[in-house]
Amino acid sequence: MTGTIRRSRLRAAVTGGVVLLIAAVGVVAAVGFGGGADGGHAQAGSAPPATATVTRQTLADSETADGELGYGTTRTATAKVSGTVTALPATGSTVRRGKALYLVDNEEVVLLYGTLPAYRTLAPGMEGADVAQFERNLEALGYTGFTADDEYTGATADAVRDWQEDLGLTETGRVEPGRIVYADREVRVESHQADVGDLTKPGQAVLAYSGTNRVVTVELDMDDQRLAKRDAKVTVRLPDGRTEAGTISTVETVVQAGTAGANGQSDDPETKIEVTVAVTDPKALTDFDQASADVTFTVSERRDVLTVPVAALLALAEGGYGVQVADDGANRVLAVTTGLFADGRVEVTGTGITEGTTVVVPT
Repeated sequence: MTGTIRRSRLRAAVTGGVVLLIAAVGVVAAVGFGGGADGGHAQAGSAPPATATVTRQTLADSETADGELGYGTTRTATAKVSGTVTALPATGSTVRRGKALYLVDNEEVVLLYGTLPAYRTLAPGMEGADVAQFERNLEALGYTGFTADDEYTGATADAVRDWQEDLGLTETGRVEPGRIVYADREVRVESHQADVGDLTKPGQAVLAYSGTNRVVTVELDMDDQRLAKRDAKVTVRLPDGRTEAGTISTVETVVQAGTAGANGQSDDPETKIEVTVAVTDPKALTDFDQASADVTFTVSERRDVLTVPVAALLALAEGGYGVQVADDGANRVLAVTTGLFADGRVEVTGTGITEGTTVVVPT
């Protein structure tokens, strides 16, 4: 996934506007504001000036980025016990809570739901968030006789023995971390990182998995953090030209390894922001496999506001900005307060500024 940003013209428009404002200072200084014998009027030159109309519209500060259609972030399941891989699920298959993600020495390594990795052996007398997470899973699988809290009691151990019996494991009442893999939810097997018959050791990759729902993934640069807001609304343009409403479901910071250069040295690792977008109608994505899509992030929006081209703004000698209003062959400068800049236009308010007013656009 390239993650290349195709930016809107906002920054260019604002920068261009500033250049024009600076160039216009001399004009405004000569015209003045509300002063002079002509009461602030300036005679038009022999060539008619370029003009534009004050419009009422919705302004949106937005940026568009390249996204990739797929199943979201791919993660790797690594072995925590030594042995021989004796079974692997088919690529593309779905594994749910309580089912085997793979087998080592013909014993199941089970998928459970949670965000905290299994990092220690659980046994009676232990307490903590990992205990609570495991007990919630045990309860969800239908085992009873214990309280799903953060204490691993003798009752928990009894339920674990029942669970181990059903799995064909030795009934120890203890939970070894090498027999559990935690994921947020059910997973889709993306690829195999080991083959049946391979020997495993702790830390060795066994398989890669992802979520089961079709989503759009976008990689953003760190300076685009303002775009990556969880639950923010976005618009997704699909390869066939259709657009779908979407919502940012997850935002993660990822570190990408540097690429190897011709001299054998690697570039420095890059930190990126990985954004996952869920569309309102997931069925709209079913016809595409590993395709690209455009994702438009709207940072801010102003509805029903008066706008003029950025190039129409003038820097006033006394500070602030104004626009030159074309009025029956004579031009007068009116002070304005600026708001949102977007798409080459700017929100303005001020006395005498109304929809349909004609303003001069310096060239």
